[in-house]
Parts: sequence; structure tokens; C-alpha cells
Amino acid sequence: MEYLSQERYDEIAAELRDLMFVQYPKLKDDLAEARAQGDLSENFGYRAARRAQAKMISRINFLQKVLKYARVLDTKNLPKDEVTLLSTVEFTNLKTNARMTFQIVSPHEMDLQAGKISLKSPIGSALMGKKAGDIAVAQTPAGPLQLRIESVSI
Repeated sequence: MEYLSQERYDEIAAELRDLMFVQYPKLKDDLAEARAQGDLSENFGYRAARRAQAKMISRINFLQKVLKYARVLDTKNLPKDEVTLLSTVEFTNLKTNARMTFQIVSPHEMDLQAGKISLKSPIGSALMGKKAGDIAVAQTPAGPLQLRIESVSI
């Protein structure tokens, strides 16, 4: 089971609809056109269209599975003072005194440039369940990081 924000659930559903009802029918037309060009053993356009079709079917199946097992979190029911999924956490790296702010999200929503880290990442998992003022130790590939939580919000 994957927990998602409503925003990400809607994005995945929109991508799936686009793939199934816009992109795939167009790809089927391209495939039929390539097939009509004759000898399939030497038809590069046909082979490329078949590869694109397989890739698209794989993506559609993946997105369907994500949505099937997804549960949308209602932020009203989440604790406001504890780091949970969809919490925004401001913390300080005690070694460098660098202050950072990230939102803890599911792996399907992770986007470092947008300030979203996965709850399954070393930092995300170390922060889970902590409160403002707590020290979290994240086991990263570069070694352990001590992080002091400054604030938690939803």
C-alpha cells in the first residue's frame, strides 16, 4: 500500500488517462501505418512502434497498480507536532549548521528540487516520528548525520 497526497494521486490519474485515451490510440494508429508498409522483418518504423507500445503498456500497468494500492492521506487526521508522511520539517545539520526544509512524501512523490524527500530515504526515515527539538541520526552513504528538528508542520 502506498500513501499519497491528493495532489499526487490526481497527477498519476491524469497521466494514466492521457496514456490510455490519447497516447495509446495514437500509437496504435502509428503501428497500423507502419505495418501497412510491407515486409515487417526489415521495417524499422514497425519495430520502433512495437517497442514504444511495449514501453507504454508497461507504464500503464505500473500506474494502474500504483492507483490500485494507493491511499490518499487526509492531512486533517495527521498529528501536527510529529514528523509523519506529508509533514514539512525544518532541521539543522549539526555538523555544518546548514538549515534545510523538506516535506516528507512517498517515493512516488519524491522531488528534491521541489523540496520533497522520500520517507524511505535515510534522512526521511530518520526524521519520522520525531518532534521539534529532537535530534535524529540519519545513516547516509557519507556517514551519519545528526539533525536537530527545528519545526514540524502539515
